[in-house]
Amino acid sequence: MRRRHHKSDCPVHFALEVFGDPWTLLIIRDLMFKDRRTYSEFLRAEEGIATNVLADRLTRLEQDGIIAKDEGPGGGGYRLTPKGIDLLPIMMEIIGWSAKHDPRTAADREFVRRLRADRDSFTKELRSLLQASHVGRRPADRASKRTEMT
Repeated sequence: MRRRHHKSDCPVHFALEVFGDPWTLLIIRDLMFKDRRTYSEFLRAEEGIATNVLADRLTRLEQDGIIAKDEGPGGGGYRLTPKGIDLLPIMMEIIGWSAKHDPRTAADREFVRRLRADRDSFTKELRSLLQASHVGRRPADRASKRTEMT
């Protein structure tokens, strides 16, 4: 893992150094909730990331141990590492906050309902699904596509 020179030991600063731009969180969102895995799938996301920005963010996320490249036959995709999966509660909080405050949110209503009803159980369920589909998986092992949640 790449070590950056930190200007401070503040935990918020550390987190911002890793995923403090919108593109990084959108790539994590795509891996976590939209079952996007390949460079071309990320490029087709509705936000329209530029190719040079995508390449840079994927490299940085890989160097920081948040994602890993799938190797082997049919490789070329990415997956979340256990460190990346640990971002699930943060991503769920962001979705919940946005659903509450953005009247035009695209967040799936069932996702938001489950998040509000029993956040802990829902988080455990999603973590299990992510671990099964990301940790140690190869492209041929790709789990069936989950319902898009955001």
